[in-house]
Amino acid sequence: MSALDDFKKIKDYVVCVDSDGCAMDTMNIKHFRCFGPCMVDEWNLDAWRQPILDRWNVINLFSMTRGINRFKGLAMMLREVNDQYTKIDGIEALEDWAENANELSNDSVTAMQDKDPVFGKALSWSIATNKAIAALPEDEVGPYEGVREALRMAHEKADVVVVSSANPGAVLAEWTRFGLIEDVDLLCTQDMGSKAYCIGRLCEKGYERSHILMCGDAPGDDKAAETNGVLYYPILVNHEKESWERFMDSALDIFLSDAYAGEYQEERRQEFYKNLGN
Repeated sequence: MSALDDFKKIKDYVVCVDSDGCAMDTMNIKHFRCFGPCMVDEWNLDAWRQPILDRWNVINLFSMTRGINRFKGLAMMLREVNDQYTKIDGIEALEDWAENANELSNDSVTAMQDKDPVFGKALSWSIATNKAIAALPEDEVGPYEGVREALRMAHEKADVVVVSSANPGAVLAEWTRFGLIEDVDLLCTQDMGSKAYCIGRLCEKGYERSHILMCGDAPGDDKAAETNGVLYYPILVNHEKESWERFMDSALDIFLSDAYAGEYQEERRQEFYKNLGN
């Protein structure tokens, strides 16, 4: 039984918050220094290192697939490598699993190792990435300005739940290190299922759907909210400080007064997608 199974509603409202790129200023550095380089090393792609790394960053940071699960991003990138640079053994098996598996995590890819060698390589890459992330200098990662205050303010009136597709150990360590965990009632991470699944489970805890707000920085966060009929507040890429200031100045109160749905939410969504260039 997971913490999500045991969780019980305390307040009438719940604010869900993504971690990397939303609350924590960790997304760029993790992809620049860890995810992409570890993939190039695992699949011996050094001959095409720079164009592959550039493309990895577009897929995972600077497009409509920003924030995609690491294994989905891996499958997308390796498909392009297979088609443009060199053959990737097992790419079809990896794509099928990434598209259809109920869970995309180290545990679930471990269970696939006997099916095809590509899953062993995917696990090796994921473990190497986690080690590289853990080795990042502590003074180069941290929460965006205003996040700590915003979480404290939200927690006065609402339950607060982290909903992230990141590695559970990394999320717990980062949120604990910077004192954010004190205003969190539940951590939902990669091992518990997709963001949409976790939000769906929260809907079963007794909250009205109009009383659930997902704060995120990627289209997938919006999709997870929309799938469950709950609300979405975007943290704009390269405007994170301003986004959290607006959350504290107006958005939280509008949410708590049941006036968020409709025109206000649509304005925030349009601004969000325009900021991503779409």
